[in-house]
Amino acid sequence: MSLNSGKVLRAKLLERRGLLVPGAANALAARIIDDLGFEAVYLSGAGVTNTFWGMPDLGFISLPEIAQHTATVREAVNIPVLVDADTGFGNALNVRHCVRVLERAGADAIQIEDQTMPKKCGHFSDKSVIPTEEMVGKIKAAVDARMSDDLLIIARTDALGMEGFEVAIERAERYIEAGADVTFVEAPESAEVMRRIPQRLSAPQIVNVVVGGKTPVLAQEQLAKMGFGLVLYANVALQGAIAGMQAALKQLKTSGRMDEASAMVASFAERQRLVKKPLFDELEGKYAGGK
Repeated sequence: MSLNSGKVLRAKLLERRGLLVPGAANALAARIIDDLGFEAVYLSGAGVTNTFWGMPDLGFISLPEIAQHTATVREAVNIPVLVDADTGFGNALNVRHCVRVLERAGADAIQIEDQTMPKKCGHFSDKSVIPTEEMVGKIKAAVDARMSDDLLIIARTDALGMEGFEVAIERAERYIEAGADVTFVEAPESAEVMRRIPQRLSAPQIVNVVVGGKTPVLAQEQLAKMGFGLVLYANVALQGAIAGMQAALKQLKTSGRMDEASAMVASFAERQRLVKKPLFDELEGKYAGGK
């Protein structure tokens, strides 16, 4: 690419065309997302927690774990990588450290949210948020910590369900004033509320469509017309993988066999293509015998 991936991502978000971004829980999922032609990928904290630990999104993931996954996703793809950093793993000083670690690991955008620790999935009930001023301090720390201005800071507020629309918008406005490049009002529960969010805020906005969650599922074209910069499907790949694994394994259990004739599984060749086995064969030949 002629521009680095952070600049590319910023330009795409400023177009406010509802950039469709799936989430990945690991490098292979990110590679598939890239291979299918998506323009960016989101490393989902919920997805990492679900797949890495087999646990719910209740704040169990740590900074070293998300940094390791960021590095592996960055190695796997060339498209922009947005990273879910939950609450930043502590106070403003922790956020500073978090941003520096994840930027070095290859993040093009880092999302910080205003929930209390331990956080919960944005579409769970009984969430709580920290005071606005505390989150403002976290955003300022994140902005100061980044080594490149091309790294985007995404500020998410979870205040909508607890404190109402106006408070959530006021929080997002304060986060923009503190230096956030993008804001993200989580879990709107009606199309009308969704429509009002981009109208009220100057920075590009993210809408998070969780399959089975609280936010209505609208077409990308509708969300683009509303003015959203990015349409996030953070865990549709994971939910699709769960359904696919369940179907394939049920068939295996029932029949006692599985081969490539089954539509339930990718072929061995396709699996090797996705992990770039031919490239490593070529490299092995190139370096064999010191040639």
